[in-house]
Amino acid sequence: MTTILITGGSGLIGTALTDALLRDGHTVRHLGRGRGRSGTVQQFTWDIRRGTMDTGALEGVDHIIHLAGAGIADKRWTEARVKELIDSRAGSARLLLRMAQREGVRPASFISAAGINFHGAVTTSHTYVESDPAGTDTIARISVAWEAAVDDWNSLCRVVKLRTPIVLSPTGGALAKLLLPIRWGLGAPLGTGRQWMPWVHLDDLVDAYRHALTNTTLQGPYNVCAGEQVDNRSFTRTMGLVLGRPMFMPAVPAFALRLALGELSGILLEGSAASSERLRSTGFTYRYERLEDALRSLLDRPVGAASRSDPE
Repeated sequence: MTTILITGGSGLIGTALTDALLRDGHTVRHLGRGRGRSGTVQQFTWDIRRGTMDTGALEGVDHIIHLAGAGIADKRWTEARVKELIDSRAGSARLLLRMAQREGVRPASFISAAGINFHGAVTTSHTYVESDPAGTDTIARISVAWEAAVDDWNSLCRVVKLRTPIVLSPTGGALAKLLLPIRWGLGAPLGTGRQWMPWVHLDDLVDAYRHALTNTTLQGPYNVCAGEQVDNRSFTRTMGLVLGRPMFMPAVPAFALRLALGELSGILLEGSAASSERLRSTGFTYRYERLEDALRSLLDRPVGAASRSDPE
């Protein structure tokens, strides 16, 4: 088995991926803000702003999985915040590269998270594929800068970029926020409700990283999204169906979201479908293709079931 260094390993995806890789028999290390050991996982530290890190993290590493990055939707997008979003992704990838070059480390692969909004926050009838041109809005600029830094690793090793949509997980992330108003009977589409919402079940995303590690033919960007593509209205309705909550509230006005969130509102109000055919062509298969099936698996809801813990 191999030794794998994960940046951002304590996050939603990193935690699930670490557990899976340990079960597979790999040795896993984390690079983040904490030092020490958590079970069998050794933790190393870095400071992206200062450009420093524990170089011991790279010793004997076979693969690097780069998940680090400030939360895209955690704060309003000021100029300073956008810079932080880029630096936490692109700057950290380049810091790792400088240290690997300095220490003479050549891993077999550098596998990085990437953004499904590489093509911009737009709503069209076009289903985007990886070779489509990049967008020019803020979310696209963040994604382009992120991927450009990751591509610098091509001088050392194989590079894979997994462009990730909304990740559905039972333990946090976007799903908990999306479900909250629906649990209280306040579910409503956002804006027109016609914007597409590509999504992926956490288990499938973890499997995609495992697939990228073991299938050495993978190279470059891959969209990692389920086959069933739904718009915001359908997404909201399906969540209500699974929870047994009707959707009768009027749509949340676009102007209200723009007023509250500024430019950040664009990733909520706009969105296009994305094809995952390139990943499927490498032999990857999804466990969850339909949104309703994915939600029921996460919420432990068989058809027709209702939870007594839900607010009435």
